[in-house]
Amino acid sequence: MASTTTPVEKSKEEWRAILSPEQFRILRQKGTELKGTGEYNKFYEEGIYNCAACGTPLYKSTTKFDSGCGFPTFFEGFPGAINRFLSPDLGGRRTEITCAACGGPLGHVFKGEGFKVPTDERHCVNSVSVKFIPGNVASSI
Repeated sequence: MASTTTPVEKSKEEWRAILSPEQFRILRQKGTELKGTGEYNKFYEEGIYNCAACGTPLYKSTTKFDSGCGFPTFFEGFPGAINRFLSPDLGGRRTEITCAACGGPLGHVFKGEGFKVPTDERHCVNSVSVKFIPGNVASSI
């Protein structure tokens, strides 16, 4: 399944109308949920994880793994679905990831940590930033 990267643009007021206050804080104001509290941290069902703001498919459940970091972790996203850029915090030493369609912050990606995954990457994602679509529903998309 290829990801759509059609830009999704909304005003601050439009985002507030469709997102919960916590989703707005994280997906529009670059907040972070508390470690270990997200609903998808220890969740391993078959399906697809879409952007909670715009619905763009971001990750397959088969790329999710337990890194022990307290956040849902994936080793790769759908091609073209996720943008990366150096985060201004910590002097640009972390790479921030955002939804390519709406720009919603997802979390950070780390490389070279030695996890036994094909990409040697850890996409550390806020649960609030994604919405899980079960496998039986995702396969009909």
